[in-house]
Amino acid sequence: MADEKTKTPAKNEEAPTPAAPKAGTAVKERTKPRPPQMLPPWKVLLHNDDTNSMEFVVLTVMQLTPLKEQDATTRTLEAHKSGVSLLLVTHKERAELYKDQFESKGLTVTIEPAEQ
Repeated sequence: MADEKTKTPAKNEEAPTPAAPKAGTAVKERTKPRPPQMLPPWKVLLHNDDTNSMEFVVLTVMQLTPLKEQDATTRTLEAHKSGVSLLLVTHKERAELYKDQFESKGLTVTIEPAEQ
């Protein structure tokens, strides 16, 4: 004979339902992770100076950025003629890194938020 404590419910009996959360206790909801967001863009601007040669500036732009010779030359000439040239647009942390690297070579570069 089966013991009363080990008795399983009959097929027509319902299993007990779990207790509802007590009033005032928060139920933790699972939220879906958000997809990664694009970082806001920042401009890296090269400024003209009277101390560095054009050749040095072009070579430095090529060394520190992914720009090839033709693009580096075009941007250097633009900075020379108009006073400033847009080198590239990237996220803020990388723009700050570019600024520091150019300054270490004696060139003037500023960064600013790009309009979206």
